Amino acid sequence: MLHLLYILAFTILAFLAVGNLIRSLITLSTESHKLSAPSEWNPGPAQSAQNRYRRVPHPEFLDNNGNVVNEPLLVMKSMTVEDARTKLDALYNSSPGVNGETSEQA
Repeated sequence: MLHLLYILAFTILAFLAVGNLIRSLITLSTESHKLSAPSEWNPGPAQSAQNRYRRVPHPEFLDNNGNVVNEPLLVMKSMTVEDARTKLDALYNSSPGVNGETSEQA
């Protein structure tokens, strides 16, 4: 009899947890549609209550005048493995505590 009571209690808890999960997902979905970003970062003055939640860009996306930067922020040069290894070796050899000897002597 006690086993049936445990099964009933955990079944009720499982239904409550799944129901709460579904309600949370629905609430999150409706709030994300309400607070969706406008097509541009700076839409100007807010015309309605929906526009009062404007997304403010991160300061790194702004130039000195406060305008949004529309160019790539990171440009990476491709390099070969040998170039990377020589740069790392040079960095290691120039660090303090290294007396210029390599440990490749075996």
